Amino acid sequence: MADLERAGTEKPRANNSYNPNQYYAGTQEHQWTSWLIPMFVVANIIVFIVAMFVNNCPRNNTGMDGKCVAKFLGRLSFQPLRENPLFGPSSSTLEKLGALKWFNVVHGHQGWRLVTCIWLHAGVIHLLANMLSLIFIGIRLEQQFGFVRVGIIYLLSGLGGSILSALFIQSNISVGASGALFGLLGAMLSELLTNWSIYTNKAAALLTLIVIIAINLAVGILPHVDNFAHIGGFLAGFLLGFILLLRPQFGWMESRNLPADTRVKSKHKRYQYILLLVASALLIAGLTTGLVLLFKGENLNKHCSWCHYLSCVPTSRWKCGN
Repeated sequence: MADLERAGTEKPRANNSYNPNQYYAGTQEHQWTSWLIPMFVVANIIVFIVAMFVNNCPRNNTGMDGKCVAKFLGRLSFQPLRENPLFGPSSSTLEKLGALKWFNVVHGHQGWRLVTCIWLHAGVIHLLANMLSLIFIGIRLEQQFGFVRVGIIYLLSGLGGSILSALFIQSNISVGASGALFGLLGAMLSELLTNWSIYTNKAAALLTLIVIIAINLAVGILPHVDNFAHIGGFLAGFLLGFILLLRPQFGWMESRNLPADTRVKSKHKRYQYILLLVASALLIAGLTTGLVLLFKGENLNKHCSWCHYLSCVPTSRWKCGN
């Protein structure tokens, strides 16, 4: 399939092996009930079903690439595997429903594609991989930090991934929630760093998370996987973690119950505030600069001759193409 799918999170089923709470030494905080992440999962599934309904393979397939797959599903049957090996709709259907396409965004004034592409998936395999990862990563974060902060990270990371993707990939369409998922991974890393003093077994926690992130980014160098969306989402989420995921330092909650004349510890450390300010400035500058360059029609490949290797490394078994 010619589309670029943000499917780099289809390997992180190992994500469920990372539980930050096992390293957390602070007082037990309020545990939120996770409802936003499950709602996101349901929304992605519904959008995929709608995409398959609109696709209507039995009616629209020309037969040049083979027959529709799973014909018993009627108009929900999949495109021929030669066209889409992920069991999903055609490229034209994805483009019609809001896939990210540079020409449409820049010259067609369809900036909304930067957001709608996050909710589209190229196939059942792509959808399942991303939704399993979202459940493993997102529910824990929402339970710890609440739906508002996790929702902001998810959506802004998805936007950041779309912006970087469009700046580098301008000949194909791109779909998928992987940029937003990588944003959650990035936020987990910055949350560990900014709340460093309240974690036990710091090295183990950091190493585990870095390995998970490295594996997922490595998968992104395969052909037809949009690693620029992964990287953009990760960077946005990483910065947002410093801003939104601060925890009170160890002992602060207990100190509030001490006698009135006792000196109460500050809720956060100075370095946490510094990281928050620096991350805020970098995030605003990065998103603003990216949008300006995008709508000016810039192609960042012209300014970085090696950057295309970040998304695909050619080997004797495959070529990266354009």
